[in-house]
Amino acid sequence: MTDSLKPQVHGIFDPVTWTVTYVVYEKEGTACAIIDSVLDYDPKSGRTRTDSADKVIEFVKQKNLKVEWILETHAHADHFTAAPYLKQKLGGKTAIGDHITTVQQVFKGIFNLEPGFATNGSQFDHLLKDGEEFRFGALSGSTLYVPGHTPACVAFHIGDTVFVGDTMFMPDVGTARCDFPGGDAKTLYASVRKILSLPDATRLFMCHDYPPNDRPVAFETTVGEQRRMNIHVHDGISEAQFVEMRTRRDATLEMPVLILPAVQVNIRAGEMPPRDSNGVAYLKIPVNAL
Repeated sequence: MTDSLKPQVHGIFDPVTWTVTYVVYEKEGTACAIIDSVLDYDPKSGRTRTDSADKVIEFVKQKNLKVEWILETHAHADHFTAAPYLKQKLGGKTAIGDHITTVQQVFKGIFNLEPGFATNGSQFDHLLKDGEEFRFGALSGSTLYVPGHTPACVAFHIGDTVFVGDTMFMPDVGTARCDFPGGDAKTLYASVRKILSLPDATRLFMCHDYPPNDRPVAFETTVGEQRRMNIHVHDGISEAQFVEMRTRRDATLEMPVLILPAVQVNIRAGEMPPRDSNGVAYLKIPVNAL
């Protein structure tokens, strides 16, 4: 297998939001893509920091990489994206799946955003269609549309790897919730089976890890391991069984701590809302709306 088929993958874990940011590249000194970055945000003070993103910058510079893409698997509900900061520091184009427009339309209403907020995805440099290919250096990737957690989720298939976003987690954690606006358990089941139809040796990289039983954090597995061992969708679990489990489980889950501030920012490609007349940007908290 050539290097172009087996990309180098460096994961940077953020213990506050349990998120993994990935830098994907062929070898030192080549082009790279950054997937699912994190901007640190303190919900108590409303202050942001760039500690997590600075670790990405440090690695990119250490390996002498050139950033071509800053990719999002979806508009995250549990962390802010650092895409604008990384773009300013490293260059590259921001991109997300083209169904982000659906999410923007839904949340523009929920947050009653300013009339000038566009719901056509224009905040991003590029909107990726299902099956669309993208290149960085000698590497090429393709976009897999995998809705269910949200209506706009995508995964990125690059060489022998897939970056699955929130479709699924490590085998002992299972799958993503489906009770956010536009989520659907039946749809998620089909999306997961699409990923699990790939060759067993395909490397799968999770966007999050929530390790049970005090095991160390892990975020790489394979299609074969997921098909054998995933507690929610291993081979033999029917669609009806999955939907019943997911619906019952989702009813017991609390909303993520950062969902209300994070979604507002992430549907803007990481930019803050327009500043008020006093020069300060504000995030809205809709009361009794979700």
